[in-house]
Amino acid sequence: MPGPTGVLDDPAMQGRVLFRDAYVVTMDDAAAEHERGWILVSDGLIEDVGAGDPPEADRTVELDGALVMPGLVNTHHHLYQTLTRARAQQATLFEWLTELYPVWARLDAEAEYAAARTGLAELALSGCSTVFDHHYVFPRGREGILEAEVRAARELGVRIVAARGSMDLGASAGGLPPDSLVEDVDAILADTERLTALQDGAFVQIAVAPCSPFSVTSRLLEESAALARARGLVLHTHLAETLDEADYCRRVYGCSPVEYLDSLGWLAGDVWCAHCIHLSDRDVARFAETRTGVAHCPTSNLRLGSGVAPVRQLLDAGVRVGLGVDGSASNERSDLLFEAKQALLAARGRGGPGAMTAREALRLATRGGAELLHRPDLGVLERGRRADFAVWRTDGLEFGGADDPVAELVLAGPQRVDRLVVGGEEVVREGRLVRADEREIAREQRVQARRFAA
Repeated sequence: MPGPTGVLDDPAMQGRVLFRDAYVVTMDDAAAEHERGWILVSDGLIEDVGAGDPPEADRTVELDGALVMPGLVNTHHHLYQTLTRARAQQATLFEWLTELYPVWARLDAEAEYAAARTGLAELALSGCSTVFDHHYVFPRGREGILEAEVRAARELGVRIVAARGSMDLGASAGGLPPDSLVEDVDAILADTERLTALQDGAFVQIAVAPCSPFSVTSRLLEESAALARARGLVLHTHLAETLDEADYCRRVYGCSPVEYLDSLGWLAGDVWCAHCIHLSDRDVARFAETRTGVAHCPTSNLRLGSGVAPVRQLLDAGVRVGLGVDGSASNERSDLLFEAKQALLAARGRGGPGAMTAREALRLATRGGAELLHRPDLGVLERGRRADFAVWRTDGLEFGGADDPVAELVLAGPQRVDRLVVGGEEVVREGRLVRADEREIAREQRVQARRFAA
């Protein structure tokens, strides 16, 4: 069947706009899917979703049987790392970090802007409408770094949750990062407070994210949590990523990484942690009890040889789980749809063919991510939610012979999105960025990347 043909001249779609004749996967509580379905959009919100005879609208976009899903939600990234891909290719996490910390010390706002545009564009072209970025590298004397990535996101038209990350435990005090990259706790907290002014309630959200147990002090963790909770911000950190981290925590803190965070009040419903590979049964139960979430990053975990997270066990225990592509220096492709495929394959490699379905993987990439970010307005196609959705053609070679287009989207991935709508406005149309030139982004990123050459 043909792909989407309705093209709007103006990316800002005013009035009531009807997207019709699509296979709509809602991700709602009933897991409803509408063959020959439609979505009615008005003022940046979903006015209605259904099947059968569509309602009247000011404009109509024919999707000709394409597959439509909620915009994907990325829950862990380091956008600046697009500048340093394919480095330390056979290193463990600690070796990889030790090699790259001095390189990342060259970062400034100009490089961050170019890097962020690249990573955000890649994600948008994979169907991702909301991006969480954990930025924790702030070289001394360099200003405007987080603002640069927020500017990049606003220009491209995607939503961003920008985390003011931090490190205050340098090598001389027993941490992993070099002393030149750590900051003063009071300065970190003051800057975090300052950056909250960037929030707009819809497209820009600020999070608080000390980096990891081996790069921050207990004081920074505790005071960051207090600040976040006073300001209603979400909390994030890396946790239980490697056995080296587990050994570090037992040597320095006398307990496991999860026990350490728990002792500091960091297991709670406003927290989600990246990776969480090396968890005990007790850890999983504690995550479920406290409603602590997990950003699953299967490609990065495998690329660094860190292990495979127990995602099936986490889901069965009721733990909130989303997907993250992680930084482009440990997963060289910022493609969240591909990450859904990797999550499915990793789960099956660990637990057999019944460990995860394609629809479960897609739920992690949509509603699961929105739940981690505390964004009930995202991740589901239903009345009153934000009009964020991705459209994939189903007339390509890879869909031939597939009687389940939803499963095929995952199993045959990655697939470039044909259309991405965020807040009712087109960000991608016919597989191309609407608000930016992909080739220009690539050229400018390469100019900046040369500054980070080995």
